Amino acid sequence: MIYMAEVKRRILVIDDDELMLLFISGVLKEEGYDAVDAKDGREALELIKKKDFEIVVSDVKMPYMTGIELMTEVAKIKPSIKWIFLTAYGTIQEAIESVKRGAIDYILKPLESPEALRQLVRRVLEDIDRERHIELLSEELSKGHPPMELIFLGYEMESVKNLVHNVAPTQSTVLITGPSGTGKELVARAIHQLSPRKSHPFVAVHCAALSESVLESELFGHERGAFTGAAQQRKGRFEIARGGTVFLDEIGEVSPVVQVKLLRVLQERVIERVGGNAEIPIDIRILAATNKDLREELSKGRFREDLYYRLNVFPIELPPLKRRRDALRELTGYFIKKYAMAVGKKECTISEEAVSLLMRYDWPGNIRELQNVIERAVILCKGIIEPSHLNIGAVQDRYLRDKDHTLDNLQREAITEAMLKTGGNKKRAAELLGISRRTLYYKLRGSDKQ
Repeated sequence: MIYMAEVKRRILVIDDDELMLLFISGVLKEEGYDAVDAKDGREALELIKKKDFEIVVSDVKMPYMTGIELMTEVAKIKPSIKWIFLTAYGTIQEAIESVKRGAIDYILKPLESPEALRQLVRRVLEDIDRERHIELLSEELSKGHPPMELIFLGYEMESVKNLVHNVAPTQSTVLITGPSGTGKELVARAIHQLSPRKSHPFVAVHCAALSESVLESELFGHERGAFTGAAQQRKGRFEIARGGTVFLDEIGEVSPVVQVKLLRVLQERVIERVGGNAEIPIDIRILAATNKDLREELSKGRFREDLYYRLNVFPIELPPLKRRRDALRELTGYFIKKYAMAVGKKECTISEEAVSLLMRYDWPGNIRELQNVIERAVILCKGIIEPSHLNIGAVQDRYLRDKDHTLDNLQREAITEAMLKTGGNKKRAAELLGISRRTLYYKLRGSDKQ
């Protein structure tokens, strides 16, 4: 397995003054950045079309096109690039205009101290990372993931928790298996949160939900014009996850074409965008999950053997919910609180009869099914979830059927049937039932009161 050091942040420096160009790029290279030089706007535009830059540090006044003209042109194809302008005293007004049009800031030249440039570049890169994290955090908060201690509840999850704690600090690729709805993504998130990469993004991609072409673009990104509708360049999930973790859910569903590209990512840690030919190095950890038996997929020729062994470095298998009944009550309580809050119900509990029904159910849909069942029950109930609120198929039907067949109900049905058969003759009905007429009268009076 090949692991890469942190990929250097790439910055383009543009200035027609050769000494200034060498000085600026030299300062940035000393800071550890991948600084690339360009002498004018035309040369810079060609470089921007071929390579990716997070920041452009550009002079305002240049031959062929000004820095502001270049920024306007580049915004059409790569709008995410951040701009810092270098300006002399005579062009301060133009630099101010550039900020109005979207530039981050400007610096006066000649530079009295390189430290001002260093600090500004650091701040811009921090802003880029913050924007990326805010976007991903918004996705996370909208999903409302449970706390980690809840994920590993129950005896059956003890061994899983131990495996997670052992593998999390490493860089190893992990393959998480288990039936649908068992919480594979939540375990992947736990691995990320316990790893050295926790301060960087966790990016989940659900492979089965996307067609081959869309999945390629989602993972690897695309260049402008790569296909109809690709109006501008777009970074894929592998690039967005810089320094973090990419989780590939339902990996068993990806096409042979995408499998080949994923193999290269795992072997060489480089990607190529759709419609491009430039190799882009990436620094990520890959976690994958599937509910399929990948060995069976191998035997049928639907999954590459070399990719399987690259993914299956550290396997973790999750148990179905029916083997975690000792955790069911607490999981149910968590979902009740979550959905009660979501629908604005201040108090919501569950009856012991309803809990008993949940315990008897086999949960073919696992935790995902439990979550859906409780969400529906919270909406329907008037403060207490009863068995009638639990939409879990045959078990509920049997429960309700059994509930109707209490002793009182059965007696009432037998008396009604006997009275119908005897045409309302109480003496004959009592004989038919094998009880005295007094007992029959008593039962009929009790039935009338009900």
